Amino acid sequence: MTHPSINQSLVWVYTADIDGTCKFYADTLGLEQVLDQGGCRIFRMGPTGFIGVCFARPGRFVEPKGVVITFVSDDVDGWHAHLLAKGVMPDGPPKYSEAFNVYAFFARDPNGYLLEFQRFMDPVWPV
Repeated sequence: MTHPSINQSLVWVYTADIDGTCKFYADTLGLEQVLDQGGCRIFRMGPTGFIGVCFARPGRFVEPKGVVITFVSDDVDGWHAHLLAKGVMPDGPPKYSEAFNVYAFFARDPNGYLLEFQRFMDPVWPV
């Protein structure tokens, strides 16, 4: 039996500073804000992927431990240069991971969430 279709994906992160965090995603990363729900705002990451930023409220926490938000791009070096130009200090330069067959680097958003900018080198990755 097959499952019903999935049309889009949305990842939520939480913050105590929604304006500052949204400024990072809009101005620093250049993501388009597609919806403002007041306490939550949603940004387009790609054709069907989104990231939502919400005020931390009861039962929702700013908890970046163990979370990695990955932006898959053919231009990892361009992203590295872009972030440096915007004053974001990545964890290091892009590099190839033999273990995962990816070319990537990491940075952090204002809440400490780990952001990965990655290109899959494996030809079986669906494009």
